Amino acid sequence: MLVPVILAGGTGSRLWPVSRALLPKQFIQFPRQPGSLFQNTLARLGGLESLGAPVVVCNDDHRFLVAEQLRQLKNEHHTIMLEPFGRNTAPAVALAALHTRQQSPDAILLVLPSDHAIEDHGALLQAIRAGEKLAADGHLVTFGIVPGSPQTGYGYIKKGQPIGDGPACAVASFVEKPDLDTARAYLLSGEYLWNSGMFMFSAQRYLEELGRFAPDMLRQCQLTFEKLESDAGFLRVSAALFEQCPADSIDYAVMEKTEGAAVITLDAQWNDLGAWSAFTDMGEKDENNNVVNGDVLLSDVQNSYVQAGSRLVTAVGMRDTVIVETSDAVLVAARDKAQNVRHIVELLKQQNREEHSIHDLVYRPWGSYERLVDADGFKVKHIVVNPGASLSLQLHHHRSEHWVVIKGEATVTRNDEVFAILPNESTFIPQGCRHRLENRGTGPCEIIEVQGGSYRGEDDIVRLEDRYGRLNR
Repeated sequence: MLVPVILAGGTGSRLWPVSRALLPKQFIQFPRQPGSLFQNTLARLGGLESLGAPVVVCNDDHRFLVAEQLRQLKNEHHTIMLEPFGRNTAPAVALAALHTRQQSPDAILLVLPSDHAIEDHGALLQAIRAGEKLAADGHLVTFGIVPGSPQTGYGYIKKGQPIGDGPACAVASFVEKPDLDTARAYLLSGEYLWNSGMFMFSAQRYLEELGRFAPDMLRQCQLTFEKLESDAGFLRVSAALFEQCPADSIDYAVMEKTEGAAVITLDAQWNDLGAWSAFTDMGEKDENNNVVNGDVLLSDVQNSYVQAGSRLVTAVGMRDTVIVETSDAVLVAARDKAQNVRHIVELLKQQNREEHSIHDLVYRPWGSYERLVDADGFKVKHIVVNPGASLSLQLHHHRSEHWVVIKGEATVTRNDEVFAILPNESTFIPQGCRHRLENRGTGPCEIIEVQGGSYRGEDDIVRLEDRYGRLNR
């Protein structure tokens, strides 16, 4: 059995302002993509034989995003493992391997980051099939991307001797991110591949090699695995135990040390979307070598990427520039400095600005809300409650709320009252009142909420009952 292990952690800070801590890049549908990067990672595996239920390792904050996007894929059989914080890829895969081995001792793991774009699915599936045979023979397989340019942002793999008649070679060495001259030499030699961060090996073989080269990590992962808790359909990792686990990548912990490493050459129009500059390689270019998405007008602009999210964006006289607009932020950067966008995110954190973590549009397990106005003394939201969903029974110490239904039928709990309100009807929720909003219908329910009061932050929510297990989280 081939079990996909999808690594869905990370915040994608270099793709701010679209990617943010509570809605990172792997869960976003970018232009010209059929679904989110996470969804596409799973969907492109559809042609594989003997494909088992995926194991998704993600941050606790993203658990409902993962569950909802799996539901949209109609993927009913899966495991979602929640990390309280990141410990890099080696421990995450160890926990997935321990879980998979318990279910299927001979399983082969296909370890995939959830934030890559791959255009040639046929080439990918062919490489995976070749990797499955090698993994069954005891190799620890990685996939090396045929380099199209002398990139300095990727690690490289030097190919060794061929293995059989297929596309695989032994790994001669793993190489750190090079300078530009070294990267050019790698490209000319034909002996080097980009390190994709994708792997295949049997669960048992990976654990054996991890125990050989990183025994403390394996020991702590075993202790952590034994204390996994099932929580509303998720497997929750103990923070106290996981915190004691050494942090390291699969490359450093195992692949660079094992004698069984093999690399399969992959030429599948791969892109890791590590920064906004990468989008100029994917999109359709105009006559001035620009890539644009959204409502954009340009004059005398060349070699640039411009994306409009919520309004018209115009630019004049720009060269080699990235411009990205969302409803609450605008990024302007030199293309060759796009990797440094993460420094802006750090500044936002230092100033305690919420733009580093949330959008105006925020997803919740029951639906979503969009902040329309946030002014002195009041806030206006557009709230969408999914069919059959319910907000928690809650109260606020510092604000009151007015609700106006604009679509569907809302069932409202207000202290001891329970009643329905229809489109164009409204109700008032006083400060300190116990209340709940439900959608018992078959279609979405939409309301406009107007908050008033001295403080209107999201942390002024006291949950009294919650079907999503958020009372103490």
